[in-house]
This record gives sequence, structure tokens and C-alpha cells, in this order.
Amino acid sequence: MADLNFYFIALVPESGLLEEVKRLKEMFRERFHAKHALKSPAHITLRMPFRWPSAKEHELILALDECAYVQRPFAVTLSGFGSFPPKVIFIKVKSPELIIELHDHLKLYLIERLGFKTEEIPKPFRPHMTLATRDLSKPNFRKAWNEMKNQAFESEFYASRLVLLKHNGKFWEIFHESLFENI
Repeated sequence: MADLNFYFIALVPESGLLEEVKRLKEMFRERFHAKHALKSPAHITLRMPFRWPSAKEHELILALDECAYVQRPFAVTLSGFGSFPPKVIFIKVKSPELIIELHDHLKLYLIERLGFKTEEIPKPFRPHMTLATRDLSKPNFRKAWNEMKNQAFESEFYASRLVLLKHNGKFWEIFHESLFENI
């Protein structure tokens, strides 16, 4: 059996917003006992976690580089909080059309260049930045959501790269960055 690693593909903001979102995730850990989201940097998932052979890692990176090269950088505006009851609280993406277009473009690359199956890429795609997930209990979800749902959050970052994250056995690390054109 081939040696498989665990990856996912995302948009990852610059360091200032990374730290701001990490502080929010830490608040969820401290106040609502939800620490799972701290296992990855702040991100908007474009392709959920998948297993890929170590021996074919270079093919994955090449395909992502090619996919990214034809993309133009764009601004991503984050505004307010949302939820997927009963476990997930996230930062909402305002006007996600360009992210949805990028997701569709990436999906074609994954299917045509790397042999992913259409059904392996879930629909619908709803761009968001997760703050708490999985280990957020239902009672703590209700408490946290009642507290967060009307709070303001506004931020923006410049999407200029596809980020391939790789699981190291304990948490997700940025493994490769595929730059968009004109960078």
C-alpha cells in the first residue's frame, strides 16, 4: 500500500489576520472548550482534507502551481459571524463570488489533472473561516452562538496564493504556496 499523506487546499490570510483569528480560536478554547480549530491556521477551505501518495506529491504541487498561475489576486472581505448548527461557528465571507469561481477552477484541475472524482468534491461550497468545530458541544455551541451572532467583525485580506497544507500527525502546517499571476 502506498505511503499516503493528509492534505487540504485553502486561502490563508497574511500574518496580522492570522493572529487575530488565532486569538478568537483561543477564546473559543478557553471559554467554550473547543480547541480543534486551533490545529490549523486561519483559512478558507477550497478542498477539504484528502489523502495523497507521498510519491506523487510533486504532481500535486505542479498542478496547484499551474492552477494558481492563471488566477488574478483579489480582495476577500470578512464580515460578521455565522454558524452550521450544532457544531460550527465561523467568520462569514462577504460577496464570495470570486472564491466560488476559484473553487470551481481548482475543482476542474483536481479532476482533470489529478484524477479526483467529481463526488469527492462536496457541494454546496460555502466559503467561510472556521473558529470552532467538531469538539464544540451542543450546549457550548448554543452559548457561544448566542454571544457571537450579533457581534461585529470586519476584516479584509488579499488572496494571492493557493496554500497546500499537510498534516504532520498533530496539526496542519503550510507545506507549499502556489502564487497567483503577477505576484
